[in-house]
Amino acid sequence: MDKIPTQPSTPSASGGTAAVSRRRLLAGGALTVGSALAGAGIGAAAATGSGEASGPARRQDDATYGTQKVAFHGRHQAGIATPAQAHAVFLGFDLAREVDRAGLGRMMRLLTDDAARLTQGEPALADTEGELAVLPARLTVTFGFGPGLFRAAGLEDQRPASLAPLPRFPMDRIQDRFSGGDLLVQICADDPLTVAHAQRMLTKDARTFARLRWTQRGFRRGRGIQDDGTTQRNLMGQLDGTANPAPGGDVFTRAVWSDAGPDWLRGGGTTLVLRRIRMELETWDAADTRAKEFTVGRRLATGAPLTGTAETDLPDFDAKDELGFPVISEFAHIRLARVSEDRQRIFRRPYNYDDAPAADGRPDTGLLFASFQRDIGEQFLPIQRNLAASDLLNQWTTPVGSAVFAVPPGCTPGGWIGESLLG
Repeated sequence: MDKIPTQPSTPSASGGTAAVSRRRLLAGGALTVGSALAGAGIGAAAATGSGEASGPARRQDDATYGTQKVAFHGRHQAGIATPAQAHAVFLGFDLAREVDRAGLGRMMRLLTDDAARLTQGEPALADTEGELAVLPARLTVTFGFGPGLFRAAGLEDQRPASLAPLPRFPMDRIQDRFSGGDLLVQICADDPLTVAHAQRMLTKDARTFARLRWTQRGFRRGRGIQDDGTTQRNLMGQLDGTANPAPGGDVFTRAVWSDAGPDWLRGGGTTLVLRRIRMELETWDAADTRAKEFTVGRRLATGAPLTGTAETDLPDFDAKDELGFPVISEFAHIRLARVSEDRQRIFRRPYNYDDAPAADGRPDTGLLFASFQRDIGEQFLPIQRNLAASDLLNQWTTPVGSAVFAVPPGCTPGGWIGESLLG
């Protein structure tokens, strides 16, 4: 198959005639498929597998934040091990009926080329607002393939065994408008304008092949508000992600990167579970600090387990209070979420959301819980079953969205995301 250069033959900040003709070449005959459909966005990969940004990364260097780049090409896609950026949008797409395996290949060539340019501060092809691309602000674009994509491509035998819609759990109130999807695009950056521009460019090039099913926007603290690497708080005030395996370490590698299943996913790929979890903040506000800490098993002020003094202290699940009861309740969140071995851990990369309130003024606030793991069935599902059975936190959280995706490996210069499956 023809390889796509990462540079246009005629540079143009506004994506002029040369860029437009190049775009047509990339898309090929697929531009005639489903031309009446409207759709939206897509995305990318990492250089060394660490996803670490080049350039300064501390608060005193905040004037350089806009120019920082995350390498696109590499064994793994960026946006996984990459330190989480301040802003994110998750886009779920349904493929047009006419799109088959060949069409998917054309789409991914085109979208990979767009993402490779944008993440490096270069305009996408046919980008009429190229000036908006020059500050990438650690932009990453990450692709995921849902169960329906494998059916469309005639590749059911290549679908990971546990890549299937999650079962409905007792506390779930799942809504279709936040669930499912054949294709995921995760776009993250430290600047919301960068995210919006990347979303628009990728959306324009996806329209021929897919329609937008859902859009979910999230945020964390702004870059520079805290030192990089500080555990973020969610909107319930909890430190979220304390027990995460450290990216780049052996535990992370064994827990996140696929080492079994279909050949196309092994080594560089992973899986993603995205759960939209609404927080019942009005009733949470009515609970006192002691009740909240009892529910979670950690102190709100420091994130320390109730048996420790620092956030990183290991919980002592055998400790008893003066009455002989467990200090960390049998139904506390951190007890039920624990696993017995490192290989069973998951990597959390969550974002808060705070959307327009309901007509009665009640907030629509919560967490976009993004969980990366090598195998959904072996890692995510056992933890989720434990939490669904008796987690005290279920009184204040309601899952309203659920989707699963296989995340392909990254690609080399001239290659494209998904080539190991669709090529």
